[in-house]
Amino acid sequence: MTPAQRLRQIANVVNLSTPLGLAVAAASRSTLSRGPRGLLIAAGYQWKLPHAGAFTLGNVILYRAPPGVAGADTVLLGHEERHSTQYAYCLGLPFLALYGVAAAWSMLRSGNPGSRNFFERQAGLAAGGYVDAPNRPQERPASNRIEAQE
Repeated sequence: MTPAQRLRQIANVVNLSTPLGLAVAAASRSTLSRGPRGLLIAAGYQWKLPHAGAFTLGNVILYRAPPGVAGADTVLLGHEERHSTQYAYCLGLPFLALYGVAAAWSMLRSGNPGSRNFFERQAGLAAGGYVDAPNRPQERPASNRIEAQE
């Protein structure tokens, strides 16, 4: 591991995001294994939420895929690793609220939670399986509309 990866690993333990990930992995009966660069792979996650095929809590990446398959897609793993770094610079658990706000903003702007989400864009939309949808057209206020005269 590089010094930056070790720092991320330590930060995510101290900020409680990795312990939360370990608790969710245990509660969901996911199979835990060591991944690259200080990451932990939790395979076989079966809870309904979130709907994603993989998601990150600290340095723990939870996959719906079974052991042996989870973590094999290096592009998706890289995307989730960038989320792990985001947990570290957001000081851990505040990332969850910030991500929620970013997803809501994206829903308003584009109709999906990823396209205009700062965190998903920074982690790589396509790598996470997101489509870069265009912004929805914004309705102009009534005071700015030009009304047809009869």
